Amino acid sequence: MNATNPTNPMNELLVDRRDDGTVLITLNRPDRRNAMTDGMTDEWRETMAALAIDPGVRCVIVTGAGTAFSSGGDLSWLGERGVETVPKLRDRMLAFYRTWLAITELEVPTIAAVNGPAVGAGLCVALACDLVYAADDAKLLAPFTKLGLHPGMAATYLLPRRAGALGRELLLTGRTVMGQEAAAKGLINQSFPKNDLMSEVEAIAQTIAQNAPMATRLTKVALNQDHQHLDAALRWESLAQPVTMASADMIEGLAAHRERRMPKFTGS
Repeated sequence: MNATNPTNPMNELLVDRRDDGTVLITLNRPDRRNAMTDGMTDEWRETMAALAIDPGVRCVIVTGAGTAFSSGGDLSWLGERGVETVPKLRDRMLAFYRTWLAITELEVPTIAAVNGPAVGAGLCVALACDLVYAADDAKLLAPFTKLGLHPGMAATYLLPRRAGALGRELLLTGRTVMGQEAAAKGLINQSFPKNDLMSEVEAIAQTIAQNAPMATRLTKVALNQDHQHLDAALRWESLAQPVTMASADMIEGLAAHRERRMPKFTGS
């Protein structure tokens, strides 16, 4: 996948838009193992807001610069700013969580490429993506209780939802799992040798970006609804599928299938 339109308007977040509709976001504080600083958080908020209204986006990849994915929240301010009251801390943390988890609100598929350690809140942001791939030797951990902290960034939702018993174990023990174990036990989709990670993830993103945009977005929305029962899924699908049946992309998809060629979807 070629980077034809790279942009770097920000310092702590790199945003690379590709011609195929894929957007690569790189957490860019390698000197701090990509800790989620106030500056990075502000840039993330702006980026998510822009992507949410961009009809040209088809898939988003998130990774980290340097040797880490993210070391998690930057908690240095706790010592620097003294003790804040619980209500003020609660408001601050809730805003922080909601900003980073805004990636779950994107209607396009999102992929985390965990190139190195993903710690605490950093791991949660990865798990908030639709698909998660990691380097075989990447370290994944949620050491909140080892630091005297209750888990944050929806960790008590994301980890058990992804991997059930393993998620609970990681939260209660704070132990580290490597990419290979995380894949084998269902915490992430798959692991790859470190040098192959990005090429593998970009190939997956390209496959997604080549699919019909409307059908892909509606499928992502359906998956995020977590239908509580069979009939709820049927009711959604009986509405969403006819929407795609009325699209030009479906006509193109059927024609391409008959003609044994790659379809050229336009999102209409």
